Amino acid sequence: MAQWAKLQQLQGEALKQVQNVYGDHFPLEVRFVLAQWIEDIPWSELDPDNPNHENYAARLAVSLIQELENKASSDDLNFVMKLKLDEAAVYFRDHYSSNPQQLMKVIKNCLQAEHNAIQLAENPCVHVPNQILSTSHVHQEISQHLDKLKKKTQETEEEVRRIQQEQESFVIQYQESAKRQAQIQQLTNQSNTHSNVEMLNKLQREKELLDDALRQRATSLVQQRQALADRQQDTLMQVHALQTRVLDDELIKWKRNQQLSGNGAVFENNLDQVQEWCELLVEIIWQNRQQIKRVEMLCSQLPINSPMGNILERFRSLNSDITGLLSSLVTSTFVIEKLPPQVMKTNTRFTATVRLLVGGKLNVHMTPPQVRVTIISEAQANSLLKNKVGMTEASGEILNNTGTMEYHQATRQLSVSFRNMQLRKIKRAEKKGTESVMDEKFSLLFQSEFKVGGEELVFRVWTLSLPVVVIVHGNQEPHAWATVTWDNAFAEPGRVPFAVPDKVPWPQMAEVLNMKFHAACGQGLSADNFQYLATKGFRNSQIQDFSNMMITWSQFCKEPLPDRNFTFWEWFYAIMKVTREHLRVLWNDGVIIGFIGRRNAEEMLLKRPSGTFLLRFSDSELGGVTIAWVAEDPQQEMHDVFMLQPFTGRDFSIRSLADRINDLKHLLYLYPDRAKDEAFGKYYTPFTENQPPSSNGYVKPVLVTHIPGLTGMVSGLESFPGTPQSYFPPHSPDTGGYIDPSSMPSSGDQPMHAGAAVSDMDYDLLGMDLMSGDMDVPVDFSTINVSDLVAYTKSE
Repeated sequence: MAQWAKLQQLQGEALKQVQNVYGDHFPLEVRFVLAQWIEDIPWSELDPDNPNHENYAARLAVSLIQELENKASSDDLNFVMKLKLDEAAVYFRDHYSSNPQQLMKVIKNCLQAEHNAIQLAENPCVHVPNQILSTSHVHQEISQHLDKLKKKTQETEEEVRRIQQEQESFVIQYQESAKRQAQIQQLTNQSNTHSNVEMLNKLQREKELLDDALRQRATSLVQQRQALADRQQDTLMQVHALQTRVLDDELIKWKRNQQLSGNGAVFENNLDQVQEWCELLVEIIWQNRQQIKRVEMLCSQLPINSPMGNILERFRSLNSDITGLLSSLVTSTFVIEKLPPQVMKTNTRFTATVRLLVGGKLNVHMTPPQVRVTIISEAQANSLLKNKVGMTEASGEILNNTGTMEYHQATRQLSVSFRNMQLRKIKRAEKKGTESVMDEKFSLLFQSEFKVGGEELVFRVWTLSLPVVVIVHGNQEPHAWATVTWDNAFAEPGRVPFAVPDKVPWPQMAEVLNMKFHAACGQGLSADNFQYLATKGFRNSQIQDFSNMMITWSQFCKEPLPDRNFTFWEWFYAIMKVTREHLRVLWNDGVIIGFIGRRNAEEMLLKRPSGTFLLRFSDSELGGVTIAWVAEDPQQEMHDVFMLQPFTGRDFSIRSLADRINDLKHLLYLYPDRAKDEAFGKYYTPFTENQPPSSNGYVKPVLVTHIPGLTGMVSGLESFPGTPQSYFPPHSPDTGGYIDPSSMPSSGDQPMHAGAAVSDMDYDLLGMDLMSGDMDVPVDFSTINVSDLVAYTKSE
């Protein structure tokens, strides 16, 4: 059954979990009308972070928008659904056209959430991350709390209205009393006639009744004002608690998850949900603030002394407190929705998007604010947080660094996207000790100013990006990513910019490496991988338990590995890069052991039959992958393990690893006992002997991996026609233990091979020798018309 069909059968908590992941960023209505289209796409094979998938992501975004527009124009949908789909198409075009990989991430996250919810419903005993369940519970609690505050605000609005009516009645009665007093005064000054005396007594009785009523009304007004102040105080405390929960828990959690996504963690972007909470909060705060101001004005118009203190001062204090809450909410919701790159190269275009979550509710767009971007140093960021004010001084020059915030009606978002920023210059601090430019952290500062409430309130807002490392050359990139990875992983909330611990527990580091590798390559690391990585990181293969050990920043990326000129991180980064770009499907299929030491590989292979092989990452060559195999030497009557000179990404761009393994006929079984063709057959490049000419009329050659002198080592097993019948040395070569075909001993009749010599490997053109293996006399080529021997195909 299709996933969408199963999804429609969900009920209760499982259905709520799914609903929570959908929103304006990807409406549930879009999922509904494009259900089949979405599920026909091979999402498991797509990686939003893989540069090789960028073109596909762009085509996917265009196709999705086209599908939406086609559905919206059809007659099968009602008017409301058509409007919703049109809005979604506009949103997707505005937000994802320039960043189609983000759309890919959003859809994959939604589908994964659906899958989790369906699994939970079908198999209640299946483990579902507590985070998913707790998140749903938190969302429900916040929504319930907001509903209660909205109800309290409506109730206090009624109280304010009653106080105002009561005060108006009081004023009318007070005027009547004053009128009687004036009449009494007038009669008192006249002659004491009988009629005057009677009128005077009547007026005095009426005034006494009015005064009694006024005293009662005054007491009632004082009590109502006091009760309202108590209720407003209670509302204020609840708003403060909820706002703290939304800003200090949920929004900070969103920022933390955004930071961890820089290390490859799955980022379930719920910023739209946070915005909804913040918008409801700002509505509640604004309404209560208006109520307090109205009562404050009423108290000023009619001051009534109270034994419980000056009620006017109390409302003024409440006004100040709630304005402070409003200011905190506004300044905290000026956020960077799309971060700039954390490894930033000078003179290279980059993008960023900032958003004011409560901007729409405060009508900030009526006077659209300008946002300015500058780059500041770590010291400047520290000073900024201490002084809590904006800055004008910068540590570099950024082109196209100003923009105007715009309100998007369809999404109710006030934001600005900087699409063409470029860092032209950077001013660096003086280095200390072993520091390098790749250790230095900067941050992008986004600043703006706007007015709300008829220019009653002026807000100066700013926010800092995550730390960025500025480089000028691609070879600085690995170390720069080490700095960024360490900062993303181990930064603590509320830290001094941009302080990080100098050492961390190994289990935490292992989790980071797993996160990075999983995001880049599609499959994470195993316990054996972690053990091997620990021996590399700590430069100690004797320790078995690393769980209580601390790895330092220096061990991670400053100190070279023993007998090497590169660090642990550079070694790991190169492996991750070659796997992501060339070996991803093989790694995910589990045919690459990869993280295994040379000695362990030899011990494993020596227990297996000849022709058994495994794939491991090189210790000595960055991003290198070597094939280790066991073979029997007929002269020595013993098994020995050989390791081929490592292949690198440059080699794989010419011929894939699977095809190279297919070329080497002496490789029979993938460790421990899996037939080679069974493991790699589906990855071989199809080839037929009679290849048709390409469109340009040329016959395309095929480069074949070939190791001279191999056949004797595999007891007569043929490699390729014309392979010399010489033997390997009895032991692995001294030069790193690798078999380097360029240094192998060969017979005097070494055949001539056509094709390019790449990465010290020899290649046969279509597996054919240009000289016969039994030719023992030199050939006089001058007597042969060579042109007649060459197959040539003309384009028609």
